[in-house]
Amino acid sequence: MFRSFTSQFAAAAEANAGAKKELSPALRPDIYLLIDKTKGWITGSQGGAGGGGGGGQAGDGVSYGALLTPIQKHLPETKKLGLESFGQPDSEIAVIVGGITNLILELSRWEGMSAGMAMRTWVDSLVEGYFKASSESRKDLIAKGILRGLNQYTDATLLTKDFTTRIQIITCLKTGKFYNVLS
Repeated sequence: MFRSFTSQFAAAAEANAGAKKELSPALRPDIYLLIDKTKGWITGSQGGAGGGGGGGQAGDGVSYGALLTPIQKHLPETKKLGLESFGQPDSEIAVIVGGITNLILELSRWEGMSAGMAMRTWVDSLVEGYFKASSESRKDLIAKGILRGLNQYTDATLLTKDFTTRIQIITCLKTGKFYNVLS
């Protein structure tokens, strides 16, 4: 899994060299806000996507929209779920995981160190959310959604061409704790 992911990152850095865009001042705060909301949303605990108590959970078919909106603000091409996936926890998790990961990769193009720290926070948050799940079946859905989000919805062309930052981000994604939980 990670071998193909790493090769995508290496190829994407070259494709990204000519892209010019401006950094949105709201990108970094939005990333951290999404990370905080997503952990509760994945498990269905208080403080999910809608803020406050009872913010919804992955699979309810509605609450993922509150997380998708800020992602689409920065990356409008982020796909919404099709009707065939509507209300399926693993599909909703995959879209959100891929979207937030893409935001961090987008940040890496301007602020390598910040993106590396954001990726570490993101990975730790996903692992913590996984362990907070109440049942084994819920943990399986979370793991499936995270893997699908990283493999199918992550756009490696967004990653910076800076070698050190690329290695730092890939290392975060390949941490033993994260990989062992989801494999």
